[in-house]
Amino acid sequence: MRLPFAPPLQPMLSSAADALPEGDGWQFEPKWDGFRTLVFRDGDEIMLQSRDEKPMNRYFPELVAPLAATLPQRCVADGEIVIVSPGGLDFEALLLRIHPAASRVKLLAAQMPASFVAWDLLALGDEDLREVPLAVRRERLEQVLEGAARSVHLSPATRDRAVAEDWFRRFEGAGLDGVMAKRLDAPYRAGERTMIKVKHTRTADCVVAGFRWHKNGAGTMVGSLLLGLYDDEGTLHHVGVTAAFTNAVRKQLVAELGPLREHALEGHPWRGWAEVQSDANEKGQRLPGATSRWNRGKDLSWEPLRPERVCEVAFEHMQGTRFRHAAQFVRWRPDKRPQDCRYDQLEVTPAYELDRVFGARDTRGPDPGPRQGS
Repeated sequence: MRLPFAPPLQPMLSSAADALPEGDGWQFEPKWDGFRTLVFRDGDEIMLQSRDEKPMNRYFPELVAPLAATLPQRCVADGEIVIVSPGGLDFEALLLRIHPAASRVKLLAAQMPASFVAWDLLALGDEDLREVPLAVRRERLEQVLEGAARSVHLSPATRDRAVAEDWFRRFEGAGLDGVMAKRLDAPYRAGERTMIKVKHTRTADCVVAGFRWHKNGAGTMVGSLLLGLYDDEGTLHHVGVTAAFTNAVRKQLVAELGPLREHALEGHPWRGWAEVQSDANEKGQRLPGATSRWNRGKDLSWEPLRPERVCEVAFEHMQGTRFRHAAQFVRWRPDKRPQDCRYDQLEVTPAYELDRVFGARDTRGPDPGPRQGS
C-alpha cells in the first residue's frame, strides 16, 4: 500500500477510570461494544486490521464496498465494527462472524450486516496525521465523512462533560458500555494507553454452584467459581464466572469449599447438563461446560458444589442472560439465601433505541448522529 505508513499498526489504547476527567481540553465519545478496527485504504485495496494486528476482511466482506464508497482514496481510519439489532448493539452476532466457513460468513453478512463507526483519522493522502492534535484530526475526519455511505458512520463526540455524563447514563440501553475521554491536544500514540475509559459497573448476589480447578491441576488451587442466578420459574442459570483471586486465596478455597462438594451432584440443578445441552439451548438456559467453537480444546470440566453459598460480584453489564466479561469477586454474603439470587435483582436500563440516541437509522447500522461540539 502507498500510504505514509504501512500496516499493521498497534492501535492507541486506554486505561480505566472511575469517573470522567474534570477540566477543559477533553473530547468525549461513546464507548462502542464491538471489534476495534483500523481501516487502511489505497485505491481499490482496503484492509481491515484487528486490535491484535490481524486482517479481518474475510469476516466482514459486506463492509468493503461501503468503505470504498465513503473513505478517501488513500487514508487510514480508526474505529469499531459493530452489528446493530432491534435491541441495540449485538456483540454475540459479531462473535458468530469469526467462523472458518466462508459460506457461513456470507450468510450472516446478508442476515445482519455490520457497520463501521469511525472516530479517528491517522493518514490522508501523503499526510501522516499521527502527530497532529486530536482536535485537528477530528475536524479532518468530519470533513471526509460528510455524506457518509450506509454502514459507515462518524462516532458522536462532544467537549461538554455534562453531555458525556448524560450519554453514560442513557447509552447503555442501546448496548454501549461507557464513555471514552481523549485529550484534544494529544497526538495518536500507537500502542500506548493514552485514552481514558469509564465503564458501567454494578454488583449482584450470585449462587456459587461449582468451580473449575486451576490450570496447575486438580486438587491444587481453585481456578474460577461458577455463578448462577434463578429465573422466575426457579431455574438456576449459569451466568458467568469469577476468577480474579490470589494464589493464597485459591489454595484457601480448596479447603473452604470442600464440605460443599460432598453429595453435591445429588439433586444439583446442573447435573444433567451434558445430556440435555441441546434441550437447554432451545430453552435459552446457559449451563457450565458446554463446548463451542470459541472454547474448543480448553478443559471445561467442572466440580459441582451444593448451591448453598452466595457471593457478591461486580460486573460491567449483561450480554443477554450472562455477564459480558468475567465478574469480580467482592465478598461472601452469608446473610443471603441462594433462592433470593434472582435476575430481578439486576438494575434494568431502559433499552433506548439507537435512533433515539443517534438519530434516524435503519437496521443495517446506526446513524452518525451529532457531530463535534454537540
